[in-house]
Amino acid sequence: MTSLDVDYIQVLSRLIEIDTSGADGKGCREAMALLAPRFGSAGLEPVRVEIPSEAADGRDGRMALVCHRRQQGKDRLLIYTHIDVVPAQGWDAFKSRRADGRLFGRGAADMKGAVAALLEALWRVRDTPLAYDLSVLVTMDEETNQSSQLEYLTPTLDPGPRPHVLSMDAGFGYVSIANLGLLQLDVAVRGESVHSGLAHLGRNAVEDAGRLIGALLSLQQTVVQRRSELRTHPDTGLDVMEPRLNVNRVEGGLARNVLPDSCVFVVDRRLLPSETVDDARAEILQALRNVPTVEWSIQREFVIPPVPPCDDPEAGVLARVLRDVTGSSGLYGEMISGDLPAVATRLWGGKVFGLGVIRPESHIHGIDEYVVERDMEQLVEVLVRFLTRTQEEAA
Repeated sequence: MTSLDVDYIQVLSRLIEIDTSGADGKGCREAMALLAPRFGSAGLEPVRVEIPSEAADGRDGRMALVCHRRQQGKDRLLIYTHIDVVPAQGWDAFKSRRADGRLFGRGAADMKGAVAALLEALWRVRDTPLAYDLSVLVTMDEETNQSSQLEYLTPTLDPGPRPHVLSMDAGFGYVSIANLGLLQLDVAVRGESVHSGLAHLGRNAVEDAGRLIGALLSLQQTVVQRRSELRTHPDTGLDVMEPRLNVNRVEGGLARNVLPDSCVFVVDRRLLPSETVDDARAEILQALRNVPTVEWSIQREFVIPPVPPCDDPEAGVLARVLRDVTGSSGLYGEMISGDLPAVATRLWGGKVFGLGVIRPESHIHGIDEYVVERDMEQLVEVLVRFLTRTQEEAA
């Protein structure tokens, strides 16, 4: 590696060109093979960990990259990243493109850009003493679910009793100290299939699903009026964190002239740190039960528990470094969800805060996702100062 102008662009461009959205995990493994020797050249010891299917929700071919730069006697710092991305349609997503100070491609902001910036920062400080006993974690399956994989990785990660946990799957320009929790329910509606002309003899599962969805949209109006006391970054267009209740997917029907006998829709409930999964679930189920004569059941449930806002003083240290480098800072709640905070808090006894390169306008999960190159450059400088500062500088 030579300079930032070359390195972060080259590494990110190569990562983007590896399609890491596949369910078989091959792209993620290829990306980790690219990263492992580079972390090694940055002074860390890379360890590739194969994850058995029973620890990966039945998925085969899973692995993670754990990179250590251990310094006994110093505070334990775990830096979390993931290399998987959501699928892409409607654009040339796996070919990097530069324009107007931005780099485009699937995963540019979420979160391959942050991985490239982290790698550059670590290379810059490879011969400099660090302020922390450091390990870096690179995972796959964040875009689906990975809590069981994080649990499996605990012995290799060796988090210690009370680690600081920096998630780089986060926004730029501020330090995140909370995320929304998540409750997803797949609701299966059962009908009776007949010819459309004989509809009086059957039962339309799609129409019944519509009645249930109508009840949930009524509940939505109550849910979204709730507010957290925790601020969220002004770039979101919000003042404080807000809960969400959305119906994000509907599937049903066989043909244009046949009444559907089944329909499945997905309820996506985002929870404030102060809410509970049990209360949110009960509220949704009651709304569904209040719709008469519809036959339905819960086909699948997925949960990411909310956690209280992080009160780690190191989050404040990072925020001060960020202000020194960029002129902007603050401690805010994120309007996104992820497996990491709950696992790190419950299993590792850690406190999770975040800083990355995501902006609300970056089109993550959408067409023409991009990262601002200046953000990456500044993130490198922030990480260099944060990782190598003295205790006097932190005070």
